Amino acid sequence: MEIEWYNNEIRKKISNIEELKKIIGIELAKMVKLRCNQIEATENFQEFMKNGFGKPHPLKGNMKKNFGIGLTGNYRLVVIPNGNKKLIMRGVMDYHGDKYNWLIP
Repeated sequence: MEIEWYNNEIRKKISNIEELKKIIGIELAKMVKLRCNQIEATENFQEFMKNGFGKPHPLKGNMKKNFGIGLTGNYRLVVIPNGNKKLIMRGVMDYHGDKYNWLIP
């Protein structure tokens, strides 16, 4: 599956592992890279959902077109499906219920 980027700043932060480590720490950066690799290795979003990597799930409220993919604890990789073979990488978020705290917006 192809990864597109919500904006250029997110692309720069997530695609550069050293930059990512500085922003979110080494353990979380490793999980982001792992999930990105799993996404890219999957044929389409439906297959990714079936594989269950990070327990992908739709978000609610004003984030209802977004999906959260588990990284660790409350941290999620947030993506937006864009057709069947692409998704838009939105960022990394810590959320509890209705509270959203973007680490990489």
